[in-house]
Amino acid sequence: MAFSFWMLLVAGLLPYLTVGFAKFSARGYDNNHPRQWAAGLQGRQARAYAAHQNHFEFFPFFAAAVIIAEMRAGGSGTVNLLALTAIGARIAYTICYLTDRASLRSICWMIGILCIIGLFGAAAAAK
Repeated sequence: MAFSFWMLLVAGLLPYLTVGFAKFSARGYDNNHPRQWAAGLQGRQARAYAAHQNHFEFFPFFAAAVIIAEMRAGGSGTVNLLALTAIGARIAYTICYLTDRASLRSICWMIGILCIIGLFGAAAAAK
C-alpha cells in the first residue's frame, strides 16, 4: 500500500484523538448529551474540540487530493512527501491549537492546504 494512503489513516484518526483529549481531560463529560457538553467547554478542551471539527473539515479535501495524486502519479516521492508534510502540519496545527498559539496555528493550517494544492498539482503534472 502506498505511503500516502497510510497518511490518510492518520488524517482519519486525528479528529478522534483531539475529541478524545477534550472528553477525557475535562470534567463531567456527558455521553447522553455530548453536543450540549461540548457547547460548555472552555480553554484547552474547547480548543481541542475545535481542532476535532477542523480535522473533519480538512479530511475530505486531503483524501481526494491523495487519491487523485496516487491515481495519476502513483508511487511518486513527491506525493508521499506532500502527504507526510500535510500530516506533519496537521499535527503541528493541533499542538498550536492546544497551546493557544493562534498565529502559528494559522501558518500550519496554510501549509496543510498548500500541500493539498501541491497534490493536485502533482496529479496534473503526471504523464
